Amino acid sequence: MLPCINKTLFGFECMGCGLQRSLYSLYQGHFIEAFKMYPAIYTLIPLGLLVLLSFFYKFKNMNKIINGLAIASILIIIISFIIKQFIL
Repeated sequence: MLPCINKTLFGFECMGCGLQRSLYSLYQGHFIEAFKMYPAIYTLIPLGLLVLLSFFYKFKNMNKIINGLAIASILIIIISFIIKQFIL
């Protein structure tokens, strides 16, 4: 795994820390462990797939779905970062 530059330099995790480990855990079939490492994984994967799909196909409400997933992902990332840094 690639080391986090932010954690190496400053000593605390960034908002993206855990994404690689979460993807690896998801690949291995450890779904709960993947969620615990990076809760936004389950909104980022469909978001990425829909963004890629939108280059080839256009659906009626594709932009609304992508925007909703993007907002949900950002909120989950920020909330989980705050919980990791200040509560746990």
